[in-house]
Formats: sequence, structure tokens, C-alpha cells
Amino acid sequence: MAKPDPRLLDAARYPFHCEIAPRFADLDLNHHVNNVAIAAYVEDARVRFYRASGLRAQFAGLSTMVVSLNIEYLRETDYPAPVSVYCALERLGTTSMTMVHVLTQDGAAVAFSRCVTVAVNGEGKTVPLPEGLDDWMLRP
Repeated sequence: MAKPDPRLLDAARYPFHCEIAPRFADLDLNHHVNNVAIAAYVEDARVRFYRASGLRAQFAGLSTMVVSLNIEYLRETDYPAPVSVYCALERLGTTSMTMVHVLTQDGAAVAFSRCVTVAVNGEGKTVPLPEGLDDWMLRP
């Protein structure tokens, strides 16, 4: 699979970031953070993004569902240095949104992710996205 566009690895373009400390339990047999742990870091950062952006409150009473998730592993991630996860909205549709994430460790990109999510009501029907998310878009 091709590596992501280098412009997508520029952390300065992302309006949100958080740090996640790898746990010893996240390591594989080679003492690198395993791929499943990286996917969990993306998930954790997405939920933190929802809180920071106000999406969590706007989605009250709804469920969000991941309909597509892609992760590009760019280099090994080590223990115990923290991993910074940068998040931004890349595209907003009527009922779906695409988020991008770049994960860095010690200033170097270690993974890139693109995730498409939708919000659904109690009947499982998709609902329109809220307005006012421009501040959370990927910066030019």
C-alpha cells in the first residue's frame, strides 16, 4: 500500500491532539507497540476528539459507528515514550464524516489513519451531521 501524502503527516495541520502513554501490555514479542494497540490509540483519540469538539454532546442519544478504518504503519513504535495522536475532520458529508489521524513518537510519524463514521438513531437509521464543525477541519 502506498504511503500517505506527506502533507497529511504535518501535525501542524491538525486542530486537536492528545498524548497516549504506551503500556507494557501493548508490546509485541519484539518489544514494539503492536498494531492492535495502535488501532486502540486511534479509537481513544477519536473519542477524545468527540469530547473536545462538542460532537459527543451533539450526538447525545445517538450511536456513532465506524464504517471504514484504514491504518498505515509507517515505522516501529517503542515503549515507553508517549505517542501523540493528531486528529482532524477531512471531509463532511450529509450523514458521514471522514477523520484523519497522524500518530507521532519523538517527533516522527509512526502511523496514519483515515476513519469514516456515521451517527445512527435508536432505529439504526443514519442522521444528518451537526453544523459548526469548520474549526475541526484539517488545516490547509
